[in-house]
This record gives sequence, C-alpha cells and structure tokens, in this order.
Amino acid sequence: MLRRAGAAGALAMIALGAAPAAHADDVRGSQRQVLRTLDLPGAWRISKGGDVTVAVLDSGVDPHHRDLVGSVIEGKDFTTGANPPGVAPLRLHGTYMASLIAGHGHGPGGADGVIGVAPRARVLSVRVILEDEEPGFREFNTAERFEDVVARGIRYAVDQGADVINMSISKELATREERAAIRYAISRGVVLVAAAGNEGAGKPESTGYAPYSYPAAFPGVVSVAAADRGLRRASFSNRNPSVLVAAPGVDIFGAGPGDEYWVGRGTSQATALVSGVAALIKAKYPEMSPALVAQALTAGASRRPTGGYDTGMGFGVVNAPRALAEAARISRHTLTATGPGSHDPARPMGRGVEPVQVIQRDQHKITLYGGVAVAAGFGAVASLMVIAVSVGRARSSAGSAEDSADVPASGLVHGPVDGSAAGPADGSVEGSVNGITDGSAEDSAGGPAETAGHLGPGSPAAP
Repeated sequence: MLRRAGAAGALAMIALGAAPAAHADDVRGSQRQVLRTLDLPGAWRISKGGDVTVAVLDSGVDPHHRDLVGSVIEGKDFTTGANPPGVAPLRLHGTYMASLIAGHGHGPGGADGVIGVAPRARVLSVRVILEDEEPGFREFNTAERFEDVVARGIRYAVDQGADVINMSISKELATREERAAIRYAISRGVVLVAAAGNEGAGKPESTGYAPYSYPAAFPGVVSVAAADRGLRRASFSNRNPSVLVAAPGVDIFGAGPGDEYWVGRGTSQATALVSGVAALIKAKYPEMSPALVAQALTAGASRRPTGGYDTGMGFGVVNAPRALAEAARISRHTLTATGPGSHDPARPMGRGVEPVQVIQRDQHKITLYGGVAVAAGFGAVASLMVIAVSVGRARSSAGSAEDSADVPASGLVHGPVDGSAAGPADGSVEGSVNGITDGSAEDSAGGPAETAGHLGPGSPAAP
C-alpha cells in the first residue's frame, strides 16, 4: 500500500507488515482461507483468466520467481533516473501483488508455492513507484518530473493491451492528468482496480470518514477495502463512500523477489485479489465494459452489510463464482456510448470550471432586514383588517337606511312620508303606524283603509 509523500506527487512505500520469509511448501496451506473466502475452486471451473493481461502499476515485478516465471511481461519503468546509476530496483511490493493476481505455483501440478486468483493470466509490470528502502526514494518524492508517473503508467498500460489495471497504491491528492488517464482507460474497456487506503485506523475526519485516496476515489475505479479474518472491516482499512467492495487483507501470503515468500496486510493485498476476479470475468466475457464488470463484482458479493452497503465494506466481500454468474446474466448488455455524439474521454467534461465566488454573509443585516419584512407583513395584514371592518360597517348603515326609507306593502302611501310628524295633532294614527296601512283594517272593512298621516310638501293627495 502506498501513500502520497510529497507535493511533487511522488509516492512512498508503506511497510508490508511482513513476517520472515516462509517456506514454499507452507504457502499453499496458508492460502486456504483466502481461496475458500473467494470460493476460487468453484470459479476455476468457469475461468482461470486465460488470454487476459493484468497491468500491475507498482514497484516492479520479478519475472524469474518460480511462481511467476513465464507469466510476466516487463514493461516500462517510469522511475528511471531516481535511483543512482547501476542500482537495481527491489521489486518487493510489485512481485507480491503480481503473485496474488496471477501466481501459478510450481512443482508437480503447480501444487507448491503461491496460486493467484487468475493463474493463467499474464502480468504486465509497469514501474511507477519506488520502495522506501531504495536510495532514490527521496529524489523520486521531490522531483517534479515524476509527478505524473501514475497517469503516464495508466496510458502506457492501456496502449500495451491491458484488460485490467491493478493499482495497489494510493495518494492523498488527485491530478488532472490522472483523471484524464482514467477516462482514457475506461473508454478503451479497461477495468481499473485500486486500494481504498490504510488510514482507517486513525480518528475519522469531521465528516466521519477516513480520508479519500486516489486513484481509488476517481469515478469508474473499483475501490477496494480490506477485510480481516472474520470478514469484517480491517481496523486499518479506510471507510468512505468511494469503497465499492472488500476482500481479505490480513495475513495474506504472497511471493517476493528471489523465490521468497512474504505474509502481510493491507488494502494492497485486497486490491490484488479483486483484480484477479476481474481478470476471471474479462477472460470469459472480453467485451464486457468496466461498468458492467464492477456491477458483477458488487451484485455477486457475499457477506453484505446490513442495509446492503456501508462505507467500510462497500457492497460486501467479493465472491468469484457469484461474480461470474452475474456477469453471465448481464453480459449481453452494454453501458458504453458509441457514435459521433459520444464524448472524447481525453477531454474534460463540459466547460472549464470558473473560480467559485465566496460571499460573506452579514448576519446582522439579515436579522435586521428580516425583522423589517416581518413587521411590514403584520402592518399589511392589520390594514386589510381595518379596511374590511370599515366596509362592513358602511354596508350595515346603508342597509338600515334603505329599510326605513321605502318598504313596499299593501296599503302603503305612495310618496315620501314626513317622518318628523307623528300624525294628527292629538297624536293618533287611524288604521296605520308611521304611514304603513294596517292590513287588518282592510280585511275587516272590505276595502282599503285610509291613512291619516301628513303628506310631505308637494306630494299628491292620497285617494
């Protein structure tokens, strides 16, 4: 597992946590738990990774190890010039990862030594890091000319025909060149697998997650966490939303340079195992797009977390035969855009991003203006209520005046009645009250009753 060590983008080796070298005849027995967890014997009945090339972007691979001999293609060294002339690379970490992916063992029937997940796959060794014991380590970490070695290594691996790229490396910061290289690889149908990082044992950041690691956190890359022997998240494994799947990452046996064997722990080892499963899928379904390979890995996972996903274990522990079964189910589909309208992966998406303008909020003014707005709202409501009450009163007064002015009734005197006069001088009104004919008088007399009230000036005489 690797981490960003300097501003120039160089990488530094993390200790493998390795024990003394093991004997070859002990290794296969020590691998049993990992082989059983991934259910590899069942997967090997379907695919062993034949005709697939897995590029190992790492510290270099020893092509002469007896468990890898004949399976390694030595590619370009992008660290040339960092070590002093004549110093050979150590190639420990890279050989270790390559053996977990494509080790084929040795001896009768290949029964001794390391057996990888895809024992018939080829390994393309691309050196993009130095190990911290190498004399050029400091130069590599600080020289600007080594800043984009990972991006250049990805493009080189794609152009050399890699089907899967294993990146058991991580760094804290992403670069534009790396992002573009990953788009380039995905557009060519190459599956990218990278380590989620080993900083998970520390105190989580304010977000509650461990730091993101690159290239694992780039969209389209299969980010791998490490599981312990109980298939729970290993204490050191990063937990963040980039994590897609997990694989065993504790007490993992592998090969080292010079026919040695090592045991170690880290998300590096888990990543190599997942790259091997991706190689099994690509061998069986060579045209399957990277997105669908990732879907097969997640849908076929075992030991799923509660709820189906969490940031420590992703969608669960990779299971090789279940991933192959899911790949068979979706193999006729495609998620790759083609034609003149498809996007060129070598170019950024959309327009260039403009600088973000940061606005300082004045909380005092916000409170003041908010209070004014609330007060104005209450004032408007109060004004509407006053208007409504005034209109209601005006309508009530108008209705009373209308009722007293002219109410039609049988025997009503036509013309305005002088309401100031109460009737004859003696105050009596014969057969009516205030000019309204007493209907009972008409009923009893058989005709209209007479009204004895005064008529207003100019009014016609009553009949």
